[in-house]
Amino acid sequence: MFDVLLSSLGQVFTLPHLLYMMLGVSIGLIVGIIPGLGGIAGMSILLPFLYGMDPAIALGMLMGLVAVIPTGDTFASVLLGIPGSSASQATVLDGFSLAKQGQAARALSSAFLSSMIGGLIGAIVLTLFIVVARPVVLSFSSSELFMLTLLGLSMVAVLSGGDMFKGLAACGLGLLVGGIGMAPATGEFRLNLDIDYLYDGLPLVVVGLGIFALPEIIDLLKGRGAIANQTYALGKGWRQGFGDVARERGLVMRCAGAGSLIGTIPGLAGSVVDWLTYGHAVQSAKDKSQFGKGDIRGVIAPESANNATACGAMVPTLLFGIPGSGTAAVFLGGLLLLGLQPGIGMIETHLDLTYTIIWSLALANILGAALCLGLAGPVASLTRVRFVILAPLITTLILFAAYQATRSTGDLIALGLVGLLGVLMKRAGWSRPAFLIGFVLAAGAETYFYQAVQFQGSSAFARPGVAIIAAMIGISLFLPLLQHFRRKRTQANEPTSQFKRDGAGDSEAQEGGKLRLSNIDILLFIGLLALSLLTWHETRQMSLLGSVFPLLAMAIILASMAAEVVRLTLAGAGWTWLPLREEMLWILGFFALVGMILSLGLVSSAILFCLGFLLFIAKLKPWIAVILAAGAGVFLVAMAHFMSLTYPSGILDALWFR
Repeated sequence: MFDVLLSSLGQVFTLPHLLYMMLGVSIGLIVGIIPGLGGIAGMSILLPFLYGMDPAIALGMLMGLVAVIPTGDTFASVLLGIPGSSASQATVLDGFSLAKQGQAARALSSAFLSSMIGGLIGAIVLTLFIVVARPVVLSFSSSELFMLTLLGLSMVAVLSGGDMFKGLAACGLGLLVGGIGMAPATGEFRLNLDIDYLYDGLPLVVVGLGIFALPEIIDLLKGRGAIANQTYALGKGWRQGFGDVARERGLVMRCAGAGSLIGTIPGLAGSVVDWLTYGHAVQSAKDKSQFGKGDIRGVIAPESANNATACGAMVPTLLFGIPGSGTAAVFLGGLLLLGLQPGIGMIETHLDLTYTIIWSLALANILGAALCLGLAGPVASLTRVRFVILAPLITTLILFAAYQATRSTGDLIALGLVGLLGVLMKRAGWSRPAFLIGFVLAAGAETYFYQAVQFQGSSAFARPGVAIIAAMIGISLFLPLLQHFRRKRTQANEPTSQFKRDGAGDSEAQEGGKLRLSNIDILLFIGLLALSLLTWHETRQMSLLGSVFPLLAMAIILASMAAEVVRLTLAGAGWTWLPLREEMLWILGFFALVGMILSLGLVSSAILFCLGFLLFIAKLKPWIAVILAAGAGVFLVAMAHFMSLTYPSGILDALWFR
């Protein structure tokens, strides 16, 4: 094993690997700067480029992106007061307060250094997990792997959203959408509606970009202003930040270790780790008076854990094929595109690639922190750019990435439809990570189930390991319910003013803790019911093995919806109307752009779209708009040349590129 570890280190320091890793780090930094996009959108953009790549080099690029996003999103948290991602919410409390005091440089330097150290500790923990867990994983059969998949689904659905039953319904929807196409057990086609594009199912690239990237872009466009209304100068204090980390090295080690361990639990990672470590920093401090007002320990603690959590999330992903986070779910799809099967194969056949991932994570954390420190000044200036200027350029990149999935116009139409679903789920507070992870795990779960039934027969689910994992699934579903009832009992004995929660679209109420049902919830319920009826109709004539998985997903959806209705009824839920007019206008505009692409061609449409958007919506000077639009066109033409691509050719493209 030691010789494999050293040979993997040699692979990491080859020139191609380093170049592609730097590409991933650069893209990750850009994605991390823009609040809301996050690792899922960034990873989805990279997936089309994986086809035909050497796995070791491709993994270096992916790890570069994974490692730097938790570092890059610190810019938004400190300079803008906006969480760059769900895992950097706690950083805002003290990081933004320090920025307003003229100590942004101190906050950033301490955050970058602690993030780097946390990432290195996470890589060490990942290595130890692989050494210890290897014999356990090798003893697993298909039945245990199937149950582990269900465990991951249950934990993600419950923990990645504020509403357990909505999370389960979103997870069931992801399973159902992931089951579109040919059944792996029988070769029967399911839920394709006789549409040629759906015979192979929906591509992961399209689903990842649609469910996350498009809704976030639309949400940012609603403001029409800069990425932030007000930013603060960096000031001085770079060395002081380094000294703070050295002084609080014990806190860094504890929080990084906690982040690594929490990251191994699917679904728990990014949603709570920053608050857990922030709470630990407060509890362990002798002087708690400055927390929330500009205490540097409030920056160091969550930032130490974030990068370590990203490493920890790779443990269940690599060893069991269960994504530890939404980003890990897309990474899992990337492994499959490279012909790598998570689980036994990654610690037996491809152990060298597993160690390549670990070395790449460690090196990318160092490169990412150095890059963030070196580019802090220019990046701080970039945060003052109005997002409406960046939106058409990012949209062009998303269209390009989505089209590479199958290189058919169906990719663009599917992107818009999944984007519509993502907008509705985001607005109503439904868990999009639960949907995405359900989608990614659908194929693997069905394959493991089929193999268990075929190879082990009736004894497949009578094994001790299956019983243990089944008990863990029951606990993961029961504990949140118990915690919910305890919380309600506690709230009943305290003033209601302490429990008000902000944010339209949350499943929890906005007045006195009372639950609320929205118009979007009703729309999603109706859509899920219609989809369940379609599933029942489509599977009636299918064999048992071909129909059992869609029916299981349908059962999860219906049971979750019924439980949610009962919950809302017993709680005496109120009613709220969530406006969607502006979001729907942007979605209609996207479909109009797709129609223009089909008529005029991708390159011509992208140039005209960027030019018109920058002139009439962003209101840029004409010469700047022309330069940016031309740059988008040059990018598409260059990609077509270097990657031997063929874009949708409409009237104008046919004239220009004959």
